Amino acid sequence: MNDAGQLPLADDLIDAAARWRDWLQNEKRVADKTVAAYGLDLQNLFRFLVAHRARQLKLSALADVSLADFRAWLAHNAAENIGAASRARAVAGVRNFFHWLDRSGQMHNPAIDALKLPKTARRLPRPVTEAQAQDIVAGAAGAAQDEWIGLRDAALFTLLYGAGLRLGEALGLTRGELLRGDRVTVTGKGNKQRSVPILPAIRAAVEAYLAACPYALKDKDAVFVGARGEVLNPAVAQRALRALRRQLGLPDNVTPHALRHSFATHLLADGADLRSLQELLGHSSLSTTQLYTQVDAQQLSSVYRATHPRAKEH
Repeated sequence: MNDAGQLPLADDLIDAAARWRDWLQNEKRVADKTVAAYGLDLQNLFRFLVAHRARQLKLSALADVSLADFRAWLAHNAAENIGAASRARAVAGVRNFFHWLDRSGQMHNPAIDALKLPKTARRLPRPVTEAQAQDIVAGAAGAAQDEWIGLRDAALFTLLYGAGLRLGEALGLTRGELLRGDRVTVTGKGNKQRSVPILPAIRAAVEAYLAACPYALKDKDAVFVGARGEVLNPAVAQRALRALRRQLGLPDNVTPHALRHSFATHLLADGADLRSLQELLGHSSLSTTQLYTQVDAQQLSSVYRATHPRAKEH
């Protein structure tokens, strides 16, 4: 935390916060930006508690933070014009830290679990169009300096778009799992498993990549590997798509996760029912899947306004 030394924090608390961030980064492999944001959120709580209690903050003191204290912290942040989404992320980060302290036997405070997340407006998914998705898949193969890496990226993006996987889910698959049959079992959020179909186009793209891959991957090895043969880092895949996005002149919403959104939106537009789509995406709640109906309705309205003669009159 940037100004931890400027706050009256005890050494045990500074050390615990540093070890938690290391755990997030090295063991949980949380994105660097998320780790940094969580660190700032924790720092924000410490600053509030120091001002609230007017004394040095020790690790043991966190066990005494009450639900009323946590609520006062959120109210203070709201008064400072910190948005609801940022406050909700702060609760998530602080809760993660308190849970880590609890699991490692350093401190226990059940009040954090009683704290409700601030209500935030749910943002609609931002899918790419069918034409954009096709351009991404077609352009990926020739975008990389090494042919096999271009084929790897094309296979990965084809899988994300063709099966609706999250990037982490795709990178967690082994060669044997992906090539075993016409379906693959994916472990998603909360260790929830689901079975998704592997289309012939996906299999063809994966086989073309594996044929060119310079590493002799075994069935138990990750199917998508980096330049040195290690499991492909999500940041590398994200960077590849950013470069391809600039090359093709595509908008900023074109990300690996947008390909998953596109899978859902395009299936819905072609008549898929919500329950089936929920199973394919691995959503715990149908309400999450229902967001795609709003995206579909927006796109239909856009087409209507652009093409209908009466709409053009207004």
